[in-house]
Amino acid sequence: MIVGSVALDTIETPAGKAVEVLGGAATYSSVACSFFASAGIVAVVGEDFPAKYEKLLRARGIDTSGLARLPGRTFRWGGKYLKDVNKRETLFTELNVFEKFSPELPKPYRDAEYVFLANIHPALQFHVLDQVKSPRLIVCDTMNLWINTARKELEKLIPRVDVLMLNDEEARLLTGEFNLARAGHSLLKQGLLAAVIKRGEHGATVFHRRGVFFAPAYPLEDVKDPTGAGDTFAGGFIGYLAKSGRKDFAELKRAAVYGSVLASFAVQEFSLKRLLKITRADINRRFKEFHQLVSF
Repeated sequence: MIVGSVALDTIETPAGKAVEVLGGAATYSSVACSFFASAGIVAVVGEDFPAKYEKLLRARGIDTSGLARLPGRTFRWGGKYLKDVNKRETLFTELNVFEKFSPELPKPYRDAEYVFLANIHPALQFHVLDQVKSPRLIVCDTMNLWINTARKELEKLIPRVDVLMLNDEEARLLTGEFNLARAGHSLLKQGLLAAVIKRGEHGATVFHRRGVFFAPAYPLEDVKDPTGAGDTFAGGFIGYLAKSGRKDFAELKRAAVYGSVLASFAVQEFSLKRLLKITRADINRRFKEFHQLVSF
């Protein structure tokens, strides 16, 4: 089960512009997950949400019974990426129906064994966990906004999750440690199975009780749209673990590499265009290339 946002994005990058294309954390992560396991999505859209986009999600085998459609406009976000695509400016954020999002799970979703809490307020993430019976693995994403404005709720939530995902800036902010190794180990002390610190084009680092693993980023010459790369990583990560049925350190390593593989495809086109073109064979080929990148 994946809980988060479904949005209409307007994106400008050095490679071009896309207007009101399908986006949102729950969208990217559920599509990435769908290459390994079936997923149910919990999100909210407005009455203006194009039917073709919901049809697209269902075509990927994604259960949309948890996608609520309310009167009003769908969440919209606009951003502009600079020549260094790791840097962007937010042009506008229109929460619309997402502003009053209160996730209520359909009954079948309450039995979900694998749960990804995408980037929403920690209180809402907590509300979701109160509705789930006995999940085998809970992965949670967060951001600097919640660390600054809802730290108490986030600190209360962390002991209830297995894997926390955040970027390097957020890890430093949350732990007060500038050194990322110290930050990662500080997070583990809060009861996590693992902490995953995402570093954009520099890959991701998995901190686990049994060690530390670095998953590289694929060295792409052309990046058209970095939007959703982190959410794609998360979807690939939890999707692989759901398929595997294991959560030991070795499997978490493989999950991180599969997450990086999916993210590397996502950034090659605007929105979900590239993800919707690839096959498991494409993923497996690039997985082998990742292995060669770090084998010596």
